[in-house]
Amino acid sequence: MSEDELIKTINELKNSPINKVVNNRITEFLGIRRDFNTLFRELAFCILTAGTSAELGIKTIAHLGDTLLNGDLNSIQEKLKEVYRFHTVRAGYLFNARDKFKQLNINSPNIRDELVEKIKGLGMKEASHFLRNVGFEDYAIIDFHIIDILEKYGLIEKPKTMTKNKYLEIEDILKKLAKKVNLSLAELDLYLWYKETGKVLK
Repeated sequence: MSEDELIKTINELKNSPINKVVNNRITEFLGIRRDFNTLFRELAFCILTAGTSAELGIKTIAHLGDTLLNGDLNSIQEKLKEVYRFHTVRAGYLFNARDKFKQLNINSPNIRDELVEKIKGLGMKEASHFLRNVGFEDYAIIDFHIIDILEKYGLIEKPKTMTKNKYLEIEDILKKLAKKVNLSLAELDLYLWYKETGKVLK
């Protein structure tokens, strides 16, 4: 398979009913409130989704409720234990992230690097996921679904490990693809995810 075939597939999706679903999701991301509580819930969602699923992340954030924002480490861990497998480690991530996140400026030009550096539990993918979900459209979320598609259509070879440099290299390939199909990286991600999974999640 070739890049031209992938471009054709993306353009077909853009002209299908899924276009409205993608546009609605992007509108949600762009319209999110930028207060601390809303942003931190999204950050926590991305920490919890890593290595699990978006569905579990959504369910867990709802279950935690205000404990996420106000609870001590033990309270967060006890709540997590009821619905989430990696409750000990992730509770620590969430508790520590709360204060660290308050020190960051969401509009910093280096915000992704700062998130990865300061907040345990966030790598390049998770930080990009968070930023996309709160309205930034120029970061790629490179998970195994995206890697599989890019490999299948001959755009990359599957990396043995995902270093920061490799992540940025693949992100650059996605930026070029997005330009060819006249989409933002955020939109392209949703179309590619839909193609691979049949879902448009956050």
